Amino acid sequence: MGFKNTLLPVATLLQSKGNLLDLSQPVVMGIININPDSFYAASRKQDTEAVLMQAGKMIREGAAILDIGGASTRPGAGVITPDEERNRILPAIAAISKQFPQTWISVDTYHASVAEAAVQAGAHMVNDISAGSFDEQMLQTVARLKVPYIAMHLRGSAASMHEQYQYDNITLEVIDELRKVCERCQAAGITDLILDPGFGFAKKAAQSFELLNHMGLLRLLGKPLLAGLSRKSMIYKSLDTDAAQALNGTTALHMVALQQGSQMLRVHDVQAAAEAIRLFGML
Repeated sequence: MGFKNTLLPVATLLQSKGNLLDLSQPVVMGIININPDSFYAASRKQDTEAVLMQAGKMIREGAAILDIGGASTRPGAGVITPDEERNRILPAIAAISKQFPQTWISVDTYHASVAEAAVQAGAHMVNDISAGSFDEQMLQTVARLKVPYIAMHLRGSAASMHEQYQYDNITLEVIDELRKVCERCQAAGITDLILDPGFGFAKKAAQSFELLNHMGLLRLLGKPLLAGLSRKSMIYKSLDTDAAQALNGTTALHMVALQQGSQMLRVHDVQAAAEAIRLFGML
């Protein structure tokens, strides 16, 4: 209890379409990938029926948010057009919104046009790995849509974002660069902003571990934090295994992220993350 009480306070309520999401206790965001090449094969769902089955399972296991993505951002992934991305995700978002109207839906995209179409189809928030740097219309679009925005830290372009590893002090530099993101989002008129440190993006494994160990300092920016650690290479390469065998390592790092003040865990395995949150609440 003592450590948690020393964390700097941040906003705990998100608002979208007249609905409120309470972050006073950490929540789970379940990942559903509607593409053929996401790095973790078991997360890939290719048709709406499979998506609905996975959505229902994740909701029963405790997901407060479902994050729907149509394009992979793993190293070496193929680039698709916004039209193709929309065609992949919009039927799924509409179906989830209809069948599970109480569950928040996030759209994982860095294209403003895809974000707008997804919100119109039923999404409640936008999750953008580029924090608006890949599409100059994104911030203004999100502000106009009046939905929460998850902005992730990275460097470089879509082609080079996994290669920009040069830092003198990674924690201080990520804080400073996310501070500038906050300023841009505020200037655009975005009200609800969540920050993602971007583990594994423009960061080597050792840098990601260092950043995780000091993640609580990002609360100086006054925004809720999201931890995207699930089955990433920083885990499975450190354990000499693969993504399919990385659940135990993921859960271990989720507890560290919770201790550092993360209010969202973006995960492939909802039940394990929900159990970690439940146990964390007992500390």
